[in-house]
Amino acid sequence: MGNNATPQGETPLKRQHIDSGVKFSFLFIALFSITVLSLIMVFLFKEGLPILEHVSIKEFVLGKYWYPTDEPADFGILPLILGSLSVTLLSGLMAIPLGIMTAIYLAEIAHPKVAEFVKPIVELMASMPSVVIGFFGMVVVAPFIQKLFNIPVGLNMFNASLMLAFMAIPTICTISEDAIFSVPTALKEASFALGATHFETIFKVILPASLSGICTAVILGLSRAVGETMVVLMAAGGAAMIPGSIFDPVRPLPASIAAEMAEAPFGGEHYHALFAIGIVLFLFTFLFNLMADFISHRFRQVGEASL
Repeated sequence: MGNNATPQGETPLKRQHIDSGVKFSFLFIALFSITVLSLIMVFLFKEGLPILEHVSIKEFVLGKYWYPTDEPADFGILPLILGSLSVTLLSGLMAIPLGIMTAIYLAEIAHPKVAEFVKPIVELMASMPSVVIGFFGMVVVAPFIQKLFNIPVGLNMFNASLMLAFMAIPTICTISEDAIFSVPTALKEASFALGATHFETIFKVILPASLSGICTAVILGLSRAVGETMVVLMAAGGAAMIPGSIFDPVRPLPASIAAEMAEAPFGGEHYHALFAIGIVLFLFTFLFNLMADFISHRFRQVGEASL
């Protein structure tokens, strides 16, 4: 072995070439991913913006009627937007407390053997196909809700929100648990040394220190709910109307695209209107991700003394 050789038998020049090759490989993969996403976005705007030749932005976004096959057609997506927002908010009211409390229990309260048993089950819930959850909501939950609340139909906003909450809880729980685990042990020990109880330490030290990760988990869980297609298509009722109660059928944005794209004539007004709905949905999810990124940086703890 020469003086310039490493213990593994590689020269510094060879290792430098390997490092450069790996660096450019990752750069190529990153640029390829960004290029593909950019092309998808360009195609989405290219196919969606022509609808503005037939209807104004105000009429499209604030219109109360969605009848794309009528003569003349109505392309108002306000009922679809309100359907998406109401289903997402209602599912968030159910998923956020359950997800965060489950994360606190697994990270700080549960016995290690119990946590080892429960955590894989939560992760398995996250991998469950959305079509299975939608089918369960349509066949099992809808008749139960209809009978329990004595309402005309069980396929409604409440049913869809319940199924979306079931999908969002694993995401919120898993990311929140990781955020709680990342809290420095010194903060917990300092709290105990000052005489705080376990629950006081959880709510006054651990949760504030992990607020960045918990907020990110909540927003990512809700962004999955707002972009979900199969569950809302099967469980929400499919009525393009402004909801008056949580038991009214609704049609969120993704459900409209999935239900009508196969019937829309290629290049027609209906076709471009569905792509314009895709643009609105893209803006919603983009906004959610910007909020998650902002909150993650805004409340990030930098060192143990920054709490």
